[in-house]
Amino acid sequence: MSAKKVLILVFFLTLFPSLIFSQSTIVSKYGALSVKGNYIIGQYGDTVQLRGMSLFWSQWKGAFYNPKGIEWLRDDWKCTIIRAAMGVEEGGYLLNKAMEQEKVERVVKAAINLGIYVIIDYHSHHAHSNPKPAIQFFAKMAQKYGKYPNVLYEIYNEPLKDISWADDIKPYAEKVIKTIRQYDPDNIVLCGTRQWSQLVAEASLNPLSDSNTAYTLHFYAASHKAALREQAERALKNGIALFVSEFGTCEYTGDGKLDSISTKEWWRFLDKHKISWCNWAISDKEETASALYLGANWGGHWKDRQITPSGKLVQNELILKNAPIFRTLKTDKE
Repeated sequence: MSAKKVLILVFFLTLFPSLIFSQSTIVSKYGALSVKGNYIIGQYGDTVQLRGMSLFWSQWKGAFYNPKGIEWLRDDWKCTIIRAAMGVEEGGYLLNKAMEQEKVERVVKAAINLGIYVIIDYHSHHAHSNPKPAIQFFAKMAQKYGKYPNVLYEIYNEPLKDISWADDIKPYAEKVIKTIRQYDPDNIVLCGTRQWSQLVAEASLNPLSDSNTAYTLHFYAASHKAALREQAERALKNGIALFVSEFGTCEYTGDGKLDSISTKEWWRFLDKHKISWCNWAISDKEETASALYLGANWGGHWKDRQITPSGKLVQNELILKNAPIFRTLKTDKE
């Protein structure tokens, strides 16, 4: 090939890479995400419903913040999104900033390389009472990763019940979002709601001004049923978008009864409204919500005998709903 032809090819690939590599990954298929009414919308107009897994508190199960494990979740479990739940208190980020941030960045870099979406989760129940570390953390994350369409920012995991949306959570969120938007004007922000991210209807009556924000709804299927879905319906009617960044198949403690019937009722509800979700959790802690049994390999390649009943229930749903999307990507690449 002549030098002139090489230059022309390089110029073409620089200007039009999407024509050659379009839809080879989930992120190249949907591109940058945005909020429109009740829905998450892709860059090319698709209504997007992401399904994936949440990692466990980083300070306790940080070994699973492993690029090989993330790759396995994409390829074998068909996850389109992963949530990096960076523990803040209880020996987490506040005591070990560099260590916990590095774990999150390991997951973010893996997700970018793999072409899936990733939630940077400030996993705290008390973030509003100490906003400065959150502001500093999200400033760093937005500066480093704001240019990538893969990233979503979850700025407050689960605010507790006995605080105020208007006086505590919303002012905190406004400060953090303002910082993120200095460096990243585009990627979606997820904001926790009062009572462990359940009182979404309350937030919908006094929403944040940032138009690219969705509100987190968390449930544990054996404990939270029709009444919480009614809360979600009211929030949707008020015009906000919801995102289930965490749910369990069991009781709210993370343990107890595995309720597959209620879990499936929730999945039908989420599919009806095109609400994205992440299951809690990729962990081998000895409790019902864990997807893996104690001793499972940190880097994926889990055999069926290493996957708990909860993990198997969720894995089957992920494959059923997401595998057809991945098949279209394979067709596009071929």
